[in-house]
Amino acid sequence: MSSPRIYDLPTRVFHWTFAGLFAAAYAIGSTVDDESPRFVLHMLAGGLLGTAVLLRLLWGVVGTRHARLSDFSLGPAALGRYLQGVLFGRTRAWAGHNPASSWAALAMMGLGLGLAATGLTMVAGRAPHAVEEVHEVLANAFLAVVLLHVAGVLVHVLRHRDALPLSMVTGRKRGIPAGETDVRPHAGVAVAFVAVLVAVGAGVASRYDANRGRVTLFGQTLMLREADEDTGQRSGDHDEQADQDAHARGEQTEHVSHG
Repeated sequence: MSSPRIYDLPTRVFHWTFAGLFAAAYAIGSTVDDESPRFVLHMLAGGLLGTAVLLRLLWGVVGTRHARLSDFSLGPAALGRYLQGVLFGRTRAWAGHNPASSWAALAMMGLGLGLAATGLTMVAGRAPHAVEEVHEVLANAFLAVVLLHVAGVLVHVLRHRDALPLSMVTGRKRGIPAGETDVRPHAGVAVAFVAVLVAVGAGVASRYDANRGRVTLFGQTLMLREADEDTGQRSGDHDEQADQDAHARGEQTEHVSHG
């Protein structure tokens, strides 16, 4: 008999999208200068990461039973028993998120929202330097949680000799308590999730002024990078020349009318 489907498709798509967006944002933020035209990709990845978390929280309320936030095991005592079980080989089987992965998921989603909020504050302008420092601390904390989560999964796999990471690929999980039945895959919701992220990304890209390094959304101008000084100078020179030409044409018109 095949293992039951524990995780629906929207949950799995979020998991890998979330991981990819954070990896992209962190890598770009660590290796690309914030005045580079490529740095806008860091901002875009961070904004999409925050959007993905909001969608996941919504699915955590209305989704299938193991996708819901209420299914997370967040009791400190349960976490302590789980960690003891991992160390001494007496871990009970969990159908959904175990206590460690529950805390990791909650922490990463919270940090993701914090990163999106502080990033938005910075690009909106006039943010104190402390906000940038908080943003950096949150990013490093996120990375630390990711590394701890990956290490925990590896320890679980080595101790129990199962393919736990595949459950976030196939949705199916072995060795869980009896009585679990397949959850609905909800492929349509997964497609809608991806469509929303694509629409948000495309909407920002279509409104982005590459020369000035800014985008205007809902009447708010966001500076995604420093404007190119050479471009700005050329734009100013062009405007000045246009004013001079207009003034000259006005003088010529006045001279002809008097003549």
